[in-house]
Amino acid sequence: MLNDVIFGQYYPQKSFVHRMDPRAKIVLMIAYIVAIFVADNFFGLAAVTLFLIVTVIFSRVPFGSVLRSVKMILFLIIFTAILNLFFYSTEGVHLIWQWGILALSWESIVNMIFLAFRLFLLVMGTSILTLTTAPVELTDGIESLLKPLKYIKFPVHELALIMSIALRFIPTLMDETNRIIAAQKARGADFETGGLFKRAKAMIPVLIPLLVSAFRRAEELGDAMDARCYSGAKGRTKYKKLTFTWRDLAATLVVAALITGIVLLNVYIPGGKFGIIDYFLG
Repeated sequence: MLNDVIFGQYYPQKSFVHRMDPRAKIVLMIAYIVAIFVADNFFGLAAVTLFLIVTVIFSRVPFGSVLRSVKMILFLIIFTAILNLFFYSTEGVHLIWQWGILALSWESIVNMIFLAFRLFLLVMGTSILTLTTAPVELTDGIESLLKPLKYIKFPVHELALIMSIALRFIPTLMDETNRIIAAQKARGADFETGGLFKRAKAMIPVLIPLLVSAFRRAEELGDAMDARCYSGAKGRTKYKKLTFTWRDLAATLVVAALITGIVLLNVYIPGGKFGIIDYFLG
């Protein structure tokens, strides 16, 4: 049921993207998200898509693994698309059908496709970060970027550690959920028939042992860290020093060119995402 959840998993490989500094990857991921929301037309999203494809190629991560990351929020994409399809503003649009508060127009169709595609690119792009960055590197990168907050006594190291552990435990808990569901099915539990409330009720025997397992794993992790004399950031040193390389500079220039190109597309291509309607319908 949950075998295809890829978010939080690390795909070991010796690639251009894997060897980049984790700080650079985090900052460039934020810039990538900015580029997605700056894009105001389909040409901008096409540029982002091309950049994503090139990134996946350079990371040597299978396209199937990246695509599976979308399955986790597929329901959210569909739900958002339906809302944008039938509840879009009807003022000054090319109406196709209307019944009460529900309306269908060419603008709502274009807006639905645009927002769904934007969300699709957002999830796929962010999954590249966890697929190409080990949890330890991710912790070091977050801690280094938040280092200025240490001057106001903010627990930067602890926050970075919590975030990386949370990401690391997502696939672990998903595997645990699959095992619990398989065990409950062997005992005759039915998760696939009946209405919404019946299915929700059938998940109770899964949630309780899952919570027990999560607390047990947390306790075991705490004991393991305590046995290794972990005491937070105080007195800790780094085995590997983070350094920027030519890879980080090259990737930064490419992302900067991407954002610049998207801004120019917004300026020189009139009509935004609805320009295609004006082209075909006049």
